[in-house]
Amino acid sequence: MNFENVYWNWNSMQDDHHSASILAIGDSWFWYPFPGGSLLNQLGPLVAPKEHYILAIGNNGAEAYDYVHGKYRDAVTTALKFHGDGLSAVFISGGGNDFAGFNDLRPLLNLNCSNATKPEGCFMPGSGDKTLGDLLNSIAEDYTLLIGQIMVKCPAGTKIVLHNYDYPVPSGDGVFGGDSGGWLKPALDDAQVPAGLQRACMKFLIDRLSDVLTKLRDQGNGQVVLVDGRNTLADADWANELHPKPGGFEKIAEEKWQPELRDCGLAN
Repeated sequence: MNFENVYWNWNSMQDDHHSASILAIGDSWFWYPFPGGSLLNQLGPLVAPKEHYILAIGNNGAEAYDYVHGKYRDAVTTALKFHGDGLSAVFISGGGNDFAGFNDLRPLLNLNCSNATKPEGCFMPGSGDKTLGDLLNSIAEDYTLLIGQIMVKCPAGTKIVLHNYDYPVPSGDGVFGGDSGGWLKPALDDAQVPAGLQRACMKFLIDRLSDVLTKLRDQGNGQVVLVDGRNTLADADWANELHPKPGGFEKIAEEKWQPELRDCGLAN
C-alpha cells in the first residue's frame, strides 16, 4: 500500500524499485486509514521534491513500548538493519496511545475529581505503576532506547524527528461519531472531572509529554528534532478526540513540520 512517495508496506516499495530514505515509526497519526489519510499523507509531498521515499512502521494504536519491546520491535530492527545506512531521517510518532483509552487514562486519575480546581489535582499523586509520573518515565525510557538504536544503525547526519500532537478536545467523539464513545471523555467523566476542567487535563497531559520530548531533543546533540504541534488546530479541525480532519493534518504538516523539515534539508 502506498500514496505517491509514502509506503505502508515494504513489499510495495520493493515492487516499485524504491528504497526508503525516511523511516516513519508511528501510531495512528501516521496510519489513520480514513478518507484524507494520516499525517504522513501530508508529509510525503513536503519531502518529495528532495526525492525522499518514506517507509512506515507501526500501526493504529501503537504505544511507545511497542517500538522497542512489543509487537513492532522486530519490524523496527529489520528496517534499521536494511535501510539504516541510507536514511536521511526517522520520524517518530508515539506516546499518545499510552494515555488514550479508558483503560490507560482512568487509572491515572483520582477516584473522585469533582472538587478539583486545577488539572494537576485530577491525577493520582505519588509513585506507582499507574501514576502519570511513572508512565512518562516509561515513555522516556522507550524513546531513549529507540533513539539509541537509530543512532547506532544510521549515519550521524540522520535526523530523528519527534512530535507531540496538539491539544485534543475531550468531546466523546470516536472514529464513528459521538455514539462511539471516544478515548478520553469516558475516563474523565467516570473520574467526575468537572466539565470545565476536562480540556485543561488534556492540555496538562500533552504538556507533560512535551516536556519529555523536549528533554530528549536537548540531549540529542542536534540530531534529534522536535516538531511542536501545540496550539495549531481549532476545534473544527478535529475529526474525533484523537485525530484531525484531513485539513487539520495538512495544517499541522505545513505550519509545524515543514519549517523543521526545511531546516533539516529534507524539504524546500
